[in-house]
Amino acid sequence: MTAAECIAKGKAVLGIEFGSTRIKAVLIDEECKPIASGAYDWENRFEDGIWTYSQSDILSGLKGVYKDLADDVQKAYGLKIEKLRAMSVSAMMHGCIELDENCAFLSPFRTWRNTITAAESEELTRLFDYPIPQRWTISHVLKDIKDGKSYLGKVKHIFTLASYVHFLLTGERVIGIGDASGMFPIDFEKKTFSDSAAKSFISSYGLDVRPLFPSVKVAGEICGTLTEKGAHLLDESGVLQPGVPFSAPEGDAETGMAATNTVRPLTGNVSAGTSAFATIILAKPLSKAYSAIDIVSTPDGYPGAMAHSNNCTGDYDAWIGLFGEVLKMMGSDVSKGQLYDTLLRSVFNADEEAGGVLSYSFISGEHIVGLEKGVPMVMRDPEKPLTVANFMRSLLYSSLSSMRIGLDILSREEGVKAELLIGHGGFFKTSDAGLKMLSSVTGVKSAVMSTAGEGGAWGAALLASYIGSEKSLSDYLDSVFSDAKMEVSVPEKADTDGYNLYLEAFEKGLAVERKATEVF
Repeated sequence: MTAAECIAKGKAVLGIEFGSTRIKAVLIDEECKPIASGAYDWENRFEDGIWTYSQSDILSGLKGVYKDLADDVQKAYGLKIEKLRAMSVSAMMHGCIELDENCAFLSPFRTWRNTITAAESEELTRLFDYPIPQRWTISHVLKDIKDGKSYLGKVKHIFTLASYVHFLLTGERVIGIGDASGMFPIDFEKKTFSDSAAKSFISSYGLDVRPLFPSVKVAGEICGTLTEKGAHLLDESGVLQPGVPFSAPEGDAETGMAATNTVRPLTGNVSAGTSAFATIILAKPLSKAYSAIDIVSTPDGYPGAMAHSNNCTGDYDAWIGLFGEVLKMMGSDVSKGQLYDTLLRSVFNADEEAGGVLSYSFISGEHIVGLEKGVPMVMRDPEKPLTVANFMRSLLYSSLSSMRIGLDILSREEGVKAELLIGHGGFFKTSDAGLKMLSSVTGVKSAVMSTAGEGGAWGAALLASYIGSEKSLSDYLDSVFSDAKMEVSVPEKADTDGYNLYLEAFEKGLAVERKATEVF
């Protein structure tokens, strides 16, 4: 069946993912191959001490990304999307959306990027004996309780972004187990929120959050259908028909697992874009809780360990933008793609330890290194020459260093280390440079699949296409990836030794970074 026939017969499957800087939609055929896509750029705002997106931002982004997809289908195939076989929504994990009985926002949407719940995170980690990061939903709920927020009594629904958008489109209050694992501790045997943790929370704070949270679902289940209201919300042209079945809304970590075929134990992936996180699926539970390690779930309900850093490409994007501005001032017309590729590939000519250049990519706070807020900063050894190659290598090293500190805990304390890390996200757009840096920083063989550019929206579409399958999710994904091509980077001793010297200086220099946050 051709792509056009697949669309015309309503056999195509749609995945939409709300990333930090871009919302993306991917349409796939019956063989799970991408056949059309759409995108919508958006950006979070720092308002009254909160990193947030407004409700109107979310609605505009949903409509905008679908329209861009529909326009792509019209241009490529001369068709309109009338029916879909299945659909799924994904979004950046964690955070907190609180609604009243009329589904109106009671507080600003607090995203994963906020680092305002350090005390609550520590308190809950002790209470549950389970790692509760600052960005988790329950950390924000506890902060509301401790701050005595007047609207708490009016809260009827608490969502993540993905489960909220799913609710808008289907009317169903459900959440995928992976995204749910960023709300509250999970009972991996029962595949739902932990009763024991809920009882501890009730005993300590007098609130049972379970009725306020969506119901937990696993991959393969039908989790509602597109309502007439949802269809008009998504497609303002009125062409798309309701009734499309949905899989559970998932977090970007879980769609990343799907998009890289890393749901089996000891497989691992690294998602690197606005944030950077490495996830390794566990063969057995960790021996204890670590504040720098999140316990997350695969879409089918198996635990993984995640080292998550809030900052990655944002700072080096700003520097590359500055270089581009200089070129324009000089009258040079260089495309954005050429500028990025040229500067990023300069790392191949850099000194392994980055030539005495030390950078900190902290646009926002970073829990792994104990920063409540961030200040991007560069220091350098004045006795060593400053080169573009060393400067760029330092920026890329810095982008992954907080994540590496988390991975060191897993390998040193628990003996958990993946044999292969699959990379995806904007960090790997210039794949050879991104892979070189990932393998150098982690000391692990790293790879990018040929499908890496499709990202989490494609992963969401894969989870939607899995609805009703009799195979396990891992076997299903194996069949999808049976002919996948990969670009591989094997760590070289000189690079890993050089990076370790960089990391040693990076950790010492954190004292300077902490002082810098007192200035800005």
